[in-house]
Amino acid sequence: MLNQGVIHADETPVQMLAPGEKKTHRAYVWAYSTTPFSVLNAVVYDFSPSRAGEHARNFLGDWSGKLVCDDFAGYKAGFEQGITEIGCMAHARRKFFDLHVANKSQLAEQALHSISGLYEVERQARDMSDEDRWRIRQELAVPILKKLHEWMLAQRDLVPNGSGTAKALDYSLKRWVALTRYLDDGAVPIDNNQVENQIRPWALGRSNWLFAGSLRSGKRAAAIMSLIQSARMNGHDPYAYLKDVLTRLPTQRASEIGKLLPHQWMSV
Repeated sequence: MLNQGVIHADETPVQMLAPGEKKTHRAYVWAYSTTPFSVLNAVVYDFSPSRAGEHARNFLGDWSGKLVCDDFAGYKAGFEQGITEIGCMAHARRKFFDLHVANKSQLAEQALHSISGLYEVERQARDMSDEDRWRIRQELAVPILKKLHEWMLAQRDLVPNGSGTAKALDYSLKRWVALTRYLDDGAVPIDNNQVENQIRPWALGRSNWLFAGSLRSGKRAAAIMSLIQSARMNGHDPYAYLKDVLTRLPTQRASEIGKLLPHQWMSV
């Protein structure tokens, strides 16, 4: 994962049984995944006792690539140490979508129309090379974003501070540089949806297994689910993958252990 130039990151809460007590407290699973444009298909989950930014820093270490993430403050320290922040256009869109649902705002509708134009460019560019994707973004997405930015600045002067409309506009305007960095590199995605899809099994699982019994058990679950979800990303049946790996593991040479990873695994 840390050999990738672009990584997605997200986090979700999981209840964990407090040591020596009969109650739970909120722990977090951090997810790091490759992009839809990467040759490598993988996700790594990191189970941590809190949402403190130090957990992201510990995982990423001296990695200094491009990190696609939301506006969570826990990633900020990394941006001061050489990591490049890539904003999530889906989060920006969601602010306007919620505004439109709440009061049928025409301003929100106009913003949504412009953002849908950006996603249409992405649909056209999905299967292109990074260089061709960069080229079509320069040709089609740059003019849309230029007009959108000018329009947002003009609208912001017309709406009262603290209003829902102001908050939706401010989210995009304050993060504009991060939101538009994807234009400069065809290997960078427009949003963080890739990792949000990979973190969904944890959100669904919470209602079944309720909590992790300890920090150690949470880390074990994260390791196993990293393999299972990465197997899915590579088109494998997780049961067939795990059964084969556990069968071969006792006799697999340590020097060839990497062949059992989901992105290199081939059933025999």
